[in-house]
Amino acid sequence: MLDNLAVVLFRPKYPENIGSAARACLNMGVTNLIIVDPYNFDMEKALPLATAHAKHVLENARIVETLPEAVEGFTSVYGTTARTGGWRKGLMTPASMAGVVNERLRSGGKIAIVFGPEDRGLTNEETSICSGLLTIPTSSEATSLNLAQAVVVVLYECFLRSLDTPFVPPGPVEARPATVQEQETLFANLQESLAAIDFLKEDNPDYWMLPFRRFFAKINLKRNEFNLLMGVCRQVQWFVRTYGPGKK
Repeated sequence: MLDNLAVVLFRPKYPENIGSAARACLNMGVTNLIIVDPYNFDMEKALPLATAHAKHVLENARIVETLPEAVEGFTSVYGTTARTGGWRKGLMTPASMAGVVNERLRSGGKIAIVFGPEDRGLTNEETSICSGLLTIPTSSEATSLNLAQAVVVVLYECFLRSLDTPFVPPGPVEARPATVQEQETLFANLQESLAAIDFLKEDNPDYWMLPFRRFFAKINLKRNEFNLLMGVCRQVQWFVRTYGPGKK
């Protein structure tokens, strides 16, 4: 769904940031990276930050000289800015922009999101080429984000909107219930362990085990819980054999 979405890095200053941005792109399903007039670009410095996973995104990135060249052929261009006011009105948040981007991508559009230089961002002249501007809400104490941080925040919202169904985090793998045979094995070991520490009455221990049986009947004992309790029983029995009455 994000095949027609591109990230444009305009005059990035540090190759390490370009590598990190490439990794952020891949994390969010975007492989189209365009780099405009990078300052002192060094692939060897950028690659470690991209990691082996996003190496192809970085190596296949298109490097161009000007912003108009970078956005040629796109139907909509959105610029990022930390500065507000003046000409920069009607700013969107990443979430609101993602809604617009998703709608236009689904209608066959090609979208570019432009991120400015780390030290100054996009100028008014550079933002004039954009269909709209967005800003990432931050604490007033530090409004500027690292380039790769800004990329991942914006693309995260686009990725969520691109999903056909809402994202649901995978839950833990549920262990199977313990079988009747396993439960009986546990009761036998539990009875032996409780008898070893004199918890059970010597006369009719099966009777005194009934509360335990009723307790376990109330819960849906899982296999991993069975393993845990069996381990406790084994440890109790080992301790009694090693340090119990008559042992040195």
